[in-house]
Amino acid sequence: MGTDSLVAPIKDAEHRDVGGVGVDTFRAGNARVKRMIYPPGFNWRAHLQTTIGTTLCEHAHVGFLARGEMHVRFENGEVEAFKAPQFVAVQPHHEGWVVGDEPAVLIEFDFEGATVTTLNVPITHRAG
Repeated sequence: MGTDSLVAPIKDAEHRDVGGVGVDTFRAGNARVKRMIYPPGFNWRAHLQTTIGTTLCEHAHVGFLARGEMHVRFENGEVEAFKAPQFVAVQPHHEGWVVGDEPAVLIEFDFEGATVTTLNVPITHRAG
């Protein structure tokens, strides 16, 4: 049986586990390329809210959902579904959860605290 390269360890990446989410980071100039592996059953409220210390996730997520399915609820109550393969642009002030029995693998690009301004991501979700 072969190794699944989408979730295998990545050479030269910084790896950490945050609330059960595997995060592999590679710095490229002012940007970071990250692989986020959200396990089946992951839910922001149950797994990250206390760890992060905010009611909602305050970060923007821009990238490519390579595997799995996630739903995201924004502070206005609107829910958006993302199912691989799909490009993703999620505004701050949201909570998310994995749908189904497989991990959700998100390849993400960010600029730490400057992702919203650098990528011109809207600060709030607009229904649409």
